[in-house]
Amino acid sequence: MVVRMRHTRSHTKNRRSHHALVSPALSKDESGNVHLRHRMSIVTGSYRGRKVIDSRLKLEKKAAKLKKREAVR
Repeated sequence: MVVRMRHTRSHTKNRRSHHALVSPALSKDESGNVHLRHRMSIVTGSYRGRKVIDSRLKLEKKAAKLKKREAVR
């Protein structure tokens, strides 16, 4: 089958000009840790200067769960 209204190379390249990859926007918090913008810092557990999640407590809970799982085996 022959394409009736074929796109030229320049038209195709103009359409694909928006397909470029962009690097993520990064920010630094008060302690100097790098994180994605508008998201909580995973290291400190804070967002916009407020403590959102206690990351130390979360890690301890995860370790206890893993230890319990290993004891069952």
